[in-house]
Amino acid sequence: MNKPDTNIELDKIEINEDIVRYIGKLADDLGYRVYIVGGYVRDYYLKRQREDFDFTVIGDSIAFAEKIAELNRTKAVVYTAFRTALVPLRGYKLEFVGTRKEEYLPDSRKPIVSEGTLEDDLKRRDFTINAMAVSLNKDTFGEVTDIFDGKSALEDKILKTPLEPEITFSDDPLRMLRAVRFASQLGFNIDESAFLAIRAMSGRISIVSRERIADEFFKIMKSAKPGSGFRILYETGLLEYVFPELAKLSGIETVQDIDRNYAHKDVLLHSLQVLDCISESTDNVWLRIAALVHDIAKPQTKRFIKGSGWSYHGHEEFGARKLKHIFNQMKFSKEHLPYIEKLVRMHHRPMALVDEGVTDSAVRRLASQAGDALEDLFMLCRADITTKNPNLSAKYLNNYDIVTQKVIEVQEKDKLREFQSPVRGDEIMQICKLPPSQTVGYIKTTIEEAILDGIIPNEYDAAKQYFMENKDTWLLEFKGSKKAKKQ
Repeated sequence: MNKPDTNIELDKIEINEDIVRYIGKLADDLGYRVYIVGGYVRDYYLKRQREDFDFTVIGDSIAFAEKIAELNRTKAVVYTAFRTALVPLRGYKLEFVGTRKEEYLPDSRKPIVSEGTLEDDLKRRDFTINAMAVSLNKDTFGEVTDIFDGKSALEDKILKTPLEPEITFSDDPLRMLRAVRFASQLGFNIDESAFLAIRAMSGRISIVSRERIADEFFKIMKSAKPGSGFRILYETGLLEYVFPELAKLSGIETVQDIDRNYAHKDVLLHSLQVLDCISESTDNVWLRIAALVHDIAKPQTKRFIKGSGWSYHGHEEFGARKLKHIFNQMKFSKEHLPYIEKLVRMHHRPMALVDEGVTDSAVRRLASQAGDALEDLFMLCRADITTKNPNLSAKYLNNYDIVTQKVIEVQEKDKLREFQSPVRGDEIMQICKLPPSQTVGYIKTTIEEAILDGIIPNEYDAAKQYFMENKDTWLLEFKGSKKAKKQ
């Protein structure tokens, strides 16, 4: 345990934010002792943008928050059981918490809260770097209370808990995941005793709601090198509970065949390398997730072929089909599911188009099927090159440059980026005297296929002529195909 040192000389920081100074003035006017705590103080010392405005109030925090809301003609959102209130003010969400003690029952995620001192309040926080408080009252304005030496932990880039780590993590198991998140975001190490406690207690993360876990997951994904966070998740055993499908990617299997040993790469390590590589080029968290899961089905499709080695035939399609289950399990937004399915399903497709004999039709199909995700697909393909052989890496990258150039040339030729049938559904219905139906869709698709195959150009007049010449045949074909299905 990091014992409080009451003899530490008080540091002092400069507070420039008008909203924080305003809260300090109101605290004096209304007779409260108020501190700004946690992330604000940490980020001040790290010279990061300060966005967390969390205040600890000695006394009745809810009454103080409600008075601030009344003076500013806004409304406080009150959580009486937690002695907490949220006040929207000047575009910020200000949180006010009364100094408190917290006690957690072994099988509960919700604390029993009682009134406490400032020291009690700082003890209950997750890490010493978040357990510093700055006075906002005029007589001690800017003075830092740092009884657990959080500033030194910041300088040493280490995450320690104010209490014994087993107590801190048992109280709220999400703190184990927060340790990983801060390590990933800040590039810090986790204190050895805290690391060992997480490893021993990793299963307790199971009592935390999936929504809270997902929130930390996305914060890890948005860090500069998210792969480092996932390595810690794996090393501590948390990954097995947080993202079990990803944990299954770990490991290397070796098979001896005649006089040679065949070993495949560690797919988890490879996936994290791809994730870090793509994160250097994009902040798109969903593209980063696609990189993380692009090989998610390799364990299920792994086969050893004598004389050849390891094969993962079909892992792209199988992986795309697994994603719906993963999205449900991880509580991800389904809005982004089709995008990631497409990238996983297609991540090997561009390499097949390197050969000189590849037709424009094949290039058109790739561009059409990738749609708006085409550039992201190529970014994923390039990130997927993790070989340590510089000559091989250069060859693969050059191959993708070749395919990219082919796509650009075909798109410029065909005006394909917003591709769809130039003859629209309304016109088809009017000419063929059809209601909205599958028949209309069949005719549109047939016209689109003719464009993709290079039979006609992607132009209205050519498509209209092709339609008029073939519509009667298509109507008979569609009618015949429906009869065949019924039989």
